[in-house]
Amino acid sequence: MMRRLQYMLLLSLLLLPTSAAFAHKPSDSYLSLEVTGRQIEGQWDIALRDLDFALGLDSDGDGRLTWGEVRSQHGRIAAYALSRLSISDGAQPATTAPVRSGGGLCTVGIVEQLSDRHTDGAYAVLRFHGECATAPEQLAVAYRLFADTDAQHKGLLRIRQGASVQTAILGADHPQQVLHLDGGATSRRRGFFEYMELGVQHIWAGFDHILFLISLLLPAVLVWSGHGWRQAGSLRAAAIEVCKVVTAFTLAHSLTLSLSSLELMSLPSRLVEAAIAASVIVAALNNLVPFMLRKRWVAAFGFGLIHGFGFASVLAGLGLPAGAMLLSLAGFNLGVELGQLAIVAVFLPLAYALRATWFYQRPLLHGGSAAIALLAGVWLLERALDMKLTGI
Repeated sequence: MMRRLQYMLLLSLLLLPTSAAFAHKPSDSYLSLEVTGRQIEGQWDIALRDLDFALGLDSDGDGRLTWGEVRSQHGRIAAYALSRLSISDGAQPATTAPVRSGGGLCTVGIVEQLSDRHTDGAYAVLRFHGECATAPEQLAVAYRLFADTDAQHKGLLRIRQGASVQTAILGADHPQQVLHLDGGATSRRRGFFEYMELGVQHIWAGFDHILFLISLLLPAVLVWSGHGWRQAGSLRAAAIEVCKVVTAFTLAHSLTLSLSSLELMSLPSRLVEAAIAASVIVAALNNLVPFMLRKRWVAAFGFGLIHGFGFASVLAGLGLPAGAMLLSLAGFNLGVELGQLAIVAVFLPLAYALRATWFYQRPLLHGGSAAIALLAGVWLLERALDMKLTGI
């Protein structure tokens, strides 16, 4: 039984850095629609890395995607995107077949293609014009972008009509949304749960946030004796230490997430992402050469302030609906916390059961922390020096 627990915990720690090496921010696209009478003006921001994976935009295969390569593929990008998006006036369900006029479906055509940078890299920007047969009272949006290549991909939808703004999240589990353009209590309640789901998804796919939390949790079931780590005396003592750390981290990132999302405070995204990587390094190295033994919750609070700005990055493109801003923000915050608690609930019992073993104190605590610090060091170089820029 003990050996099985060891394998389970080792596997969970090995899988996190492996996945993290290939991704940081979840795969999202940003779809904005502005409705005026029968007319729809839209903008769709899609990550070029995702388009490259689906379409093979890197024509010379050198691993560097240039603007010339992207521009030469504008036709394929437009055709691919529009074949996976359909908008109707809600009178009949939208489908993801090529859009056509009549029968409730709205015609859509690309008018311009540009590029832009988000916090996680370069994006193709598709600007389009649509027209419905009549002025819609509701819009049905069907979405299948990357459905065959990335089941976790989400489309973050924002619809504006006059002063009213509504948002929704589209993906494999919710490929279609019908939004009443006059909003209302039902839309606000749905928005709360959608933002909560987005918060859970963001923490589970935000590998740097997870590795920071794991780095803080690894020594929580141990006590520093002056010459090395020894096991904590009781589960209660370990749980109290975990509660202090997680509560401090939660309060801090909730504060800056809220301030940033409400546009009351902001920091440059490049600085935030680099600082998050640095926080992971510090937390991991502290497990190898302890220098923050007392009041580790203070460090968790301080670094949590930085992580909050990182959490806010996912809301930057989606925005918060004006009629339910605080409710949607509360939903996203709650989702982040539920995602964290799920990690703690799985990790803490396993760590406590193994805390006295050589396996936990050497391969997991020391080896795992060293691997986390090394990976975070790579992130820090990439983010601080912007090493992944490819000319776009």
